[in-house]
Amino acid sequence: MRRGNRLLMFAILILGFMLGVMAAFELLPRRASITAAQDTATVIPTPTPLPDSVYAELDARDQIMINLYDRINPSVVHISSSQNVPSFFYGTVPQEGTGSGFLYDDQGHIVTNNHVVAGADSLDVLLSNGLNLPATVVGTDPYYDLAVVKIDLPAGTASPLSLGDSDGLKVGQTVIAIGNPFGLDRTLTTGVISALGRRIETDAGTAIGQAIQTDAAINPGNSGGPLLDAHGRVVGINTAINSPSGGSVGIGFAVPVNIIKQVVPSLIKDGHYTHPSLGVQVAEIGTEVASNDPNIQHGLLIVQMDSGGAAEKAGLQAATVRVQRGRYVVSGGDIVTAIGDKQVASRNDLLLALEENYRPGDSVDVTIVRDGKTITQTLTLGAQ
Repeated sequence: MRRGNRLLMFAILILGFMLGVMAAFELLPRRASITAAQDTATVIPTPTPLPDSVYAELDARDQIMINLYDRINPSVVHISSSQNVPSFFYGTVPQEGTGSGFLYDDQGHIVTNNHVVAGADSLDVLLSNGLNLPATVVGTDPYYDLAVVKIDLPAGTASPLSLGDSDGLKVGQTVIAIGNPFGLDRTLTTGVISALGRRIETDAGTAIGQAIQTDAAINPGNSGGPLLDAHGRVVGINTAINSPSGGSVGIGFAVPVNIIKQVVPSLIKDGHYTHPSLGVQVAEIGTEVASNDPNIQHGLLIVQMDSGGAAEKAGLQAATVRVQRGRYVVSGGDIVTAIGDKQVASRNDLLLALEENYRPGDSVDVTIVRDGKTITQTLTLGAQ
C-alpha cells in the first residue's frame, strides 16, 4: 500500500507540473496575440476624390488624341503585298508583306515607303471601313524610300491628310504615329521628337540626312504610315527603326514631310524623281585609296566619269587605274574636297551635299585638288 501511495503521489506531482507548464505556454501567446492585434488595428483614412479641375489638363489632352484619331484614322491604310519567290521544292511560293500608307489626294493616290511595295507582284489596300481594293504602283524613289500607289477610291470614303512643315519642328514636340505594326490595324502610338537632322541609310544603300528621330513606338508594319503633329498634320513618313531585337526600343526614324512635298508630285507625274549628279564614280581617300598628296587626308578621288556627264563637260580629270600584283593602283585624278561650301569626305557627304541643296540643271562650285593645287570649278549638274 505504501508503495502504491508513493507512486500515486508521484504521478499527481508530475501531472501538476505538466499542467502548470501548459498553462504558462497558453498564457504567453495569448497575451502576445492580443498585443499584435491591438498594434495592427490602425484605421487608414480613404482619400477623397480630387476635384475635376485637377483632371482638366489631362482630360483635354485625351480629347485631343481621341479627336485626332477619329479624324485621321479613315485616311490611313493597310497595304498588303504579295511576291512570288523561288522555292527549291515548290518552284515558286507567295511571300506576303505588310505596311502602311496615307491618302495624299482625292484621286486615290497613297503615299508609302518604297520598301513596302518593292518587288511586289500584287498589292491590296485595306480601308478603315473594311473595303479591300487592288492597288497599282504609280511611282517610286528608292533614294528617299518613297512610293505612290493608286486605288479607285469610292467618293466620300476618306479625305487626304494635310501636310505640315518639317522645317519648323522642334525637339521635344509631341508627335503621333498611326499604322499597322505587326498587322495590327490602325494602331496609334505617341511620343516626342527626339532629334532632328539624323543621317540614316535606306534599304537602297542611300543616305537621308534630315531624318526625324522619335520615341513614338514604331514597329514592322508601321512603314509608310504618317508621323503627325498634335493638329493632325503630316510631318513625316515612318520609315525605319534602330533595334537589335527587331521591335521598337524607342528609336524610330521618319522622312520629313518637306521631302514628300518635293518628291511625290514628280512620282505622280513622271513615275520617278530626278536626282542631281556630277556624273562621276569616286573612291574615298584614307579608307579605300591612299592619297598621292600627303597634305590631303580626306576627299573623294575621281576614278571614273560618265561620258557626257557634268564633270567631263567641266574638264575634271579621272585617275588612271591599273592592276599591279593583284592590287588596284591609281595615279593622277582630281580629288573632290567640297561641293559649294560643304566639305565632303565620303560618298554620303557628296550625295547629301547635292540632294539637300541642288537640283539637276543648277550651277555648283566644286573644289578639287589637282597636282597639289586647289581649284574651284563651276559646273552644271546633270540628272541621275
